[in-house]
Amino acid sequence: MAGGESTAAGLGAYVCFEDEAGQGLRPPKGRTWAPVGDRPVVTVRGKGSGRVNMAGVVAYRDGERPHLFYRLHVYCGRKGEPKSFSWMDYWDLIVAVHQHLDAPLVWCWDNLNVHLVGQLVEFAAQPADGLRIVQLRLTRPS
Repeated sequence: MAGGESTAAGLGAYVCFEDEAGQGLRPPKGRTWAPVGDRPVVTVRGKGSGRVNMAGVVAYRDGERPHLFYRLHVYCGRKGEPKSFSWMDYWDLIVAVHQHLDAPLVWCWDNLNVHLVGQLVEFAAQPADGLRIVQLRLTRPS
């Protein structure tokens, strides 16, 4: 995006950075001190299944305060329950941020396999009004 009205600032667009994180719900190992020969029993609660995932977006525009958006996905270990975000969840996040900010977006994210699903690639390739998705690529120094 170089020159004229093609830059994010020239378009009045927000530059959005999206990333994900997750945390397992398995309880930590319980440890403590005890006299030699007197082994303590430390109980921890929970059976250790489940996971919490979060997708977060930080949106910046010149001269304004940054905005933070996020979505949570809780996996409880039930049969047939999705373990993480689907491509449709990411699509919904993009649309929600776009509607909330009501301004053009330059959306930057990594090469997570879900981001490369055919439906999202087609969505990104469509000439949407005020939305440009940029795939960040890792380059290795030569």
